[in-house]
Amino acid sequence: MPVKGIFIILLILLLAASFSCFYPQIENFFVFYPVSGFDGSPGEMGLKAEDVYFTADDKTKLHGWFFQGQEGLPVMLFCHGNAGNISHRLDNIKFLLDCGLPVFIFDYRGYGKSGGRPSEEGLYRDGLAAYDFLVNQKDIPEDRILLFGRSLGAAVAIEIALNRKTRSLIIESAFTSSKGMAQTLFPFNLISFLLPAHYSNREKIARIEVPKLMIHGEDDDIVPFYMGRELFDTAGPPKYFYPIKNAGHNDTYVVGGRPYFETLSAFAKNSKL
Repeated sequence: MPVKGIFIILLILLLAASFSCFYPQIENFFVFYPVSGFDGSPGEMGLKAEDVYFTADDKTKLHGWFFQGQEGLPVMLFCHGNAGNISHRLDNIKFLLDCGLPVFIFDYRGYGKSGGRPSEEGLYRDGLAAYDFLVNQKDIPEDRILLFGRSLGAAVAIEIALNRKTRSLIIESAFTSSKGMAQTLFPFNLISFLLPAHYSNREKIARIEVPKLMIHGEDDDIVPFYMGRELFDTAGPPKYFYPIKNAGHNDTYVVGGRPYFETLSAFAKNSKL
């Protein structure tokens, strides 16, 4: 092979190796869109919430809101997506409370009033700390905790389900892995075969035994619909898939409307090992 050809190959390999080494930092840049300021409060929505502070195992101070629902119903541990903060989920929470479900929503490190900076490992720590808060501080039995994760939050909810006992799991608009997402985006798709599979939801979902409800908008333009189907096909029973026609990535509960909340509420109240 000519020297020039060898040089080009070595250069490509060097660039690929360098990109792979720095990929976690690049990945974080594209994944996390935290907002510190709140755009609303529970009181402004006519809701009553307990302002909660708790600590992850690495001493990072975290913040959340606990909303009382009907006594005896499962408590939803709400793991939100990658942008904004808990104040941007208040309209969604109101509909959940209308179903009677108690809700505990928290901000990951770097979001809202939570300290620290976000990372994949950090988000997992935060989710486990939120679960432990419910069990140890609110005296919620393990079999009354329902995990709910939307988009990036699905990875957090799945991680909690692997490491703690829980009633059931709902994931919505979830992706298979960061590597799978890279395959859908230029120029990451060109070297996606070299990238690590962070947020490996597809691999993890197969190991979760509790009942699972998977929701995905058929017109999701961020996380392809086929990823939701792939996660469902990989998961073991008991499992349920709920596609929402004409829904995108962030408007599933809006487009889904009343049938969406009826489906979610029925699963929350009735699904249990």
